[in-house]
Amino acid sequence: MGFSRLRDRRAFSKAVAVGALVVATVALSSCSSGYSDQVRASGEFADMVKPAISVTDNGGKPLDKDAVGVQPGLPIVVNASEGALTGVNIDKADGTPVKGVLSDDGATWTSDEPFGYDRRYTVQAEAVGVGGKTTTTQSFTTQAPNNLTQAYISPGKGETVGIAQAVGVRFDEAIPNRKAAQDAITITSTPEVQGAFYWISPSEVRWRPEHFWKPGTKVKIEVNTYGINLGNGLFGEQNVSSNFTVGRAMELSADDNTKTVVIKKDGEVIRTMPTSFGKPGHDTPNGIYTIGDRVDHIIMDSSTYGVPTSAAEGYRTPVDWAVQMSYSGIYLHGAPWSMWAQGNTNTSHGCLNLSPADAQWLVRNTLRGDPVTVKNTGGETLSGTDGLGDWNIPWSTWSKGNATSNS
Repeated sequence: MGFSRLRDRRAFSKAVAVGALVVATVALSSCSSGYSDQVRASGEFADMVKPAISVTDNGGKPLDKDAVGVQPGLPIVVNASEGALTGVNIDKADGTPVKGVLSDDGATWTSDEPFGYDRRYTVQAEAVGVGGKTTTTQSFTTQAPNNLTQAYISPGKGETVGIAQAVGVRFDEAIPNRKAAQDAITITSTPEVQGAFYWISPSEVRWRPEHFWKPGTKVKIEVNTYGINLGNGLFGEQNVSSNFTVGRAMELSADDNTKTVVIKKDGEVIRTMPTSFGKPGHDTPNGIYTIGDRVDHIIMDSSTYGVPTSAAEGYRTPVDWAVQMSYSGIYLHGAPWSMWAQGNTNTSHGCLNLSPADAQWLVRNTLRGDPVTVKNTGGETLSGTDGLGDWNIPWSTWSKGNATSNS
């Protein structure tokens, strides 16, 4: 087990300068006050300025002797008062030291990498001040998880997306402490944009700004849940990150009054497509949708939303050129069988039927995150927790969030 020496000349020189000032003060006092001050200078005063070292968690709570149950994903902080740290060491299992960052004044050292699960560590620290040198040894054991969960981020790393794209973080387990999970997620953008979290299910949290992104915005997502207790002993399995860039401003508007889809790029109409919405009883929901997957071929199966394929309204149909609009199965897609109805009659089970040529154009020219506004249908409004309906939750509600420590 080694011991790391900290080389911070500025911090040490400041400590020495303080020491010189104290010594000068003591000397003046001893000349004027006699024996009692000489005793204070050589004994009591020196004890008072001898460095003290504390070891705490990131919240400032002192670690008890041989503390157990320390969260491995949170930093350990070593602090010296009345002096500067000259050495801090926490060895890992392989004998290498845990990385740490020393403050400019040399008084605080903070660990800079996570600890392992269910492992014992020993902190060795040394500080020097005008009263002399202090050393301390403090051991602790990290918490053992009851279960682990992995996070997955949408959109994918390096993707170019549309202006309505929300950040999605999905866990493979329901999260008992959603606030702890949110606190472990960092989202930054250039230019800077303020946003808020909202949980659409017990295992998926979304983040979006108040208004659509500006084209060219760059966004970085970091999910640092490793070592963080997400409730009931559920910990993050591995930290993950992603980044995306917002592309051109493309917006689609589908109006049941005219039965057309109008596409605007950077504010200019570039294409108009006749369409057929959901027929009565299968009315397409209104609201703002966000484009998801775009595929050349797909099999649409009514049993995926509870209607057996053998039922009167059941179906299992191969489809070419499909653009996802919702998790619930609404697509813009090619429908050569309904071209007679497109632009005048609603015949679908809720999807927006298009000619094969128009649907192929959308697959080739849209991006994940392009908004689609559907209006004037006989349906209700697409749920804001559908997964691609984030913008249907008013900002006044979304911005307040819905995570608590026990939700």
